[in-house]
Amino acid sequence: MTQQSKPGLFQARLHELVATIYPQEDCEALSARIVSAFWPEGTHRRKRARAPSNGLWSERDAVLITYGDTIRDGKHKPLDLLQDFLVNHLQGVVNGVHILPFFPFSSDDGFAVTDYRAVNSQLGEWADIERIARRFHLMSDLVLNHVSSQGAWFNAYRQGQSPYDRFFYEADPNDDLSKVVRPRTTPLLQRIETRQGVRHVWCTFSHDQIDLNFANPEVLLEMLRIIRLHIKKGVRILRLDAVAFIWKEVGTNCIHLPQTHAIVQLLRLLCDYATETVVLLTETNVPRSENLSYFGNRNEAHAVYNFPLPPLILHAMQSGTARYLHRWQAAMPPAQLGCAYLNFTASHDGIGMRPAEGVLPPEEKARMIETVQAAGGLVSMRALPDGREEPYELNSSLFDALRRTFKGEDAHHIERFFCSQTIVMSLEGIPAFYIHSLLATRNDHDAVTRRGMKRAINRHRWHYPDLMELLRDPASEQSQVMRGMSERLRIRSRQPAFHPNATQFTLTLDDRLFGIWRQSLDRNQSIFAIHNVSDEPVSVSRSAINLIEDDRWFDLLSGEEIVLGGPEIVFGPYQCRWISNRA
Repeated sequence: MTQQSKPGLFQARLHELVATIYPQEDCEALSARIVSAFWPEGTHRRKRARAPSNGLWSERDAVLITYGDTIRDGKHKPLDLLQDFLVNHLQGVVNGVHILPFFPFSSDDGFAVTDYRAVNSQLGEWADIERIARRFHLMSDLVLNHVSSQGAWFNAYRQGQSPYDRFFYEADPNDDLSKVVRPRTTPLLQRIETRQGVRHVWCTFSHDQIDLNFANPEVLLEMLRIIRLHIKKGVRILRLDAVAFIWKEVGTNCIHLPQTHAIVQLLRLLCDYATETVVLLTETNVPRSENLSYFGNRNEAHAVYNFPLPPLILHAMQSGTARYLHRWQAAMPPAQLGCAYLNFTASHDGIGMRPAEGVLPPEEKARMIETVQAAGGLVSMRALPDGREEPYELNSSLFDALRRTFKGEDAHHIERFFCSQTIVMSLEGIPAFYIHSLLATRNDHDAVTRRGMKRAINRHRWHYPDLMELLRDPASEQSQVMRGMSERLRIRSRQPAFHPNATQFTLTLDDRLFGIWRQSLDRNQSIFAIHNVSDEPVSVSRSAINLIEDDRWFDLLSGEEIVLGGPEIVFGPYQCRWISNRA
C-alpha cells in the first residue's frame, strides 16, 4: 500500500494543519467544519489525493489576462463581447482566460469586493461566466486578504453583528508596527466608529480595502464556501490575490508568516482531494526566494507568478543586453514536476520593481524608469519602514514601454515587442498575456486623469467596433501584433519541448542574445530558443549551440533549415529563432 493510499491520510494531514493554524481550537470539530464547508451535501471527495504530476498542463496551455469589460460597445453585456472575442479571435491561440475580479466592488477595479457570491451586473451574470468556462480554462481571483469597506460584511462588523464582529483585523495605534511590509504609502490603520466604540482596522492596501482576520477560523470557513461556489460555476484556476499578507502578528513584518503558508497548504490539500481539477496560483509580487517559497514541498501552490520576468525582460529590451536576464535565469531552479511558473511581461498592475531587487543595479533601474517616463509612463512608490519611499512599480502599457530604448526611439518597435513576448513563450512554465499586449494598446492618459489612479494608464477600455476595424486593417499596430502573436502561439502549442516542465538550460552566448535549450519530457525534441535583444545583427556559430549532426535542424519561426557546416547563424535586430530537430 502506498503512502498516498493509506486510510486516513487526508484526515491526519488536515488535523496537522488545523493544529498548526488554530492551536487554541478543537481540532476534530474544526476539521469537520472545514470538510463540510468545502464539500457540502451533494458534493464528493476523491478517495485518494491527485498525485503531483505533469498532467495538469501541457505545451498547449497559454492564458489571456483581461478585465470582464475591457471590450465594450454600449449595447451588449461585456461578458458576451469577451466570449465573442475569445471564440472568434483567440480559439486555438490561448486555452485559458483570467477574468480579473468580476464581482460587485467599490474600488481598485474589482479588488475591493462587496459580494463574492455575485457577478457584477454591469458585466453580466453567472451564466455568462459559465459559458466562457465551458470553452476555456477559467481563472478567477480569490481576494483573500481584504474586502470592501462598503460591503455587507464590514457594515455588519460596524453594527456588531455576529459573526462579522470578529471578521476584521484590529490593532492599537500604539502598537509597534514599524516592521510591517506594505506595497502602499497610505496609513496602515483606519479609525472606525462602530456600535462598540472606536476601532482601528488594518488596511494593507487602501482604506476601502479592510483586511480580514484569518486568526478567526470563521473567516477561513466562509472563504471555503465561496471557493466551492466558484468551482461549481466553472472556475478551475484560483488566483490567491495578496495571499502573502493574510496573517498578521503585531511586532512582525506581517508577510509570509508560517500560518500563511499553512493556510495555502490547507487549500492545496482540499484541492488535491477535489473531484474537479483545481489549480492554485499564488500572487506574491516579492523577491525571488520569497516567491518560490510558495511552492512549498510540492504541497502549496501548483503555480507561482514569475514576477522578476517583467522588469528583467523590459531592461533587456531597453538596454540591448541580456546580461542580467541571463544571470538571473541561469540561477533559477526548475519547478518540480507538478509545479509551474506563470510567465508574463504585463498585467493589469504595473511592472513591479521589487522582484528586481538584488538583480538589477540601482543605476540600471534608474535608466529603466527614465526610459519608461520618456515614453509617457508613470511610477508608483511604496513606503519603507524608515519612512522613505522607493519605486514600487512602473505604470505603462508594455507596448508603449518598449517604444523607446536607452538610445531613444527607433524603427524596431514592433520587432522589439515581439522579441519580448517570444522570450515568455520559450521559457519553462505557462505563458500568460495581458489583453492590452495582444492588442498593442497605447498608454491611456485620459483614464489616469479621469479616474485619478496611475494604474488606469494600462487599463484602457476598447470600443468593440473600433477595435474590430483596427484588427481588419493589416497595416494597424493592433492587427500586426495580434497576427504575429497568434502565429507564434500556434507554433508553440505544437512543440513538446515547450511543455511547462520540459528540461531547460540557459545558454552562454553573446550578451546581446538570450538563449535557452529546451528538451521534451520524452527527449525526442530539442529546441534552441535564441533571442536577439539588441538593435544590432549578431552571428552565432553552429558549434556554439552544439547542434547534433545526425539530426536536421529547422527554425520553427522562419521555416529555414539550419545547414550544419554552413555559415554562421545570423540574427537580425530583435530576431528570435526556435531551432528544433523536429520541423
